[in-house]
Amino acid sequence: MSIYQALADLEENNLSGAVCTIIQSQGSTPRHEGSKMLVYPDGKILGSIGGGELESRVIAEAYNAINDGKTRLLTYNMTDPQKGDPGVCGGQLQIYIEPVRPNATIVIIGAGHVGKAVAHLASWLGFRVVINDDRADLCNPDSIPGGNEYFPIPMSELPQHFTITSSTYLVLLTRGVEVDLEGLPTLLDTPAAYIGVIGSRRRWAVTRKKLLEMGINEQKISRVHSPMGLDLKAEKPEEIALSIMAEIMLLHHGADGKPLSQGGTS
Repeated sequence: MSIYQALADLEENNLSGAVCTIIQSQGSTPRHEGSKMLVYPDGKILGSIGGGELESRVIAEAYNAINDGKTRLLTYNMTDPQKGDPGVCGGQLQIYIEPVRPNATIVIIGAGHVGKAVAHLASWLGFRVVINDDRADLCNPDSIPGGNEYFPIPMSELPQHFTITSSTYLVLLTRGVEVDLEGLPTLLDTPAAYIGVIGSRRRWAVTRKKLLEMGINEQKISRVHSPMGLDLKAEKPEEIALSIMAEIMLLHHGADGKPLSQGGTS
């Protein structure tokens, strides 16, 4: 498989990796301009930029790029290992690392009226949308359009069927505290970027108390945003969806939420 085919496969399956390309080569070097290597999060590689210590260092930087989403421009001299160079060929290389990260994913847990509105808005905003509800008659494209994947299973089983990553935003729009108590402990063990629970402050206070009684530690519970969303005085499902997605967009982009007229960043 070529690197370009592999990149298409990453995009199709919403997976991550990093492309490492030699963009400048001077003198004697193990590989020359245009040589590429694709690094996967599990340690596998496709292609090569020269092997040895050079490649080992670039792979380490590629892992960092996958995690933080930032590109890197690396320059290596290949002259004197005693000075920290990764080789003795005598030349110099510049290597550009470009992370390939999956689209951020909204997982909607609870396929009711608000879930339908969140699915529509999240899809329109470019998020990958996953729907989960233990009621199969609601968790399907006919009932809640706009999903990329549907999982008609209990919330607690979701991590067994779907990989939750640091690019995953979990939106719990469930029908009650008991449903939350069944599934939240499992979700709190995932690296999700966001875990939000719909409902009043009182509902969350009851849920939080019971989670503590179940032995869930405070640090894990503190990850939960509840009531979730920004205060827009929302009432209709569409308004509530806007409130939820506004909070997620704020976190996703690292914004401050200030009005632009009052110094917020555009």
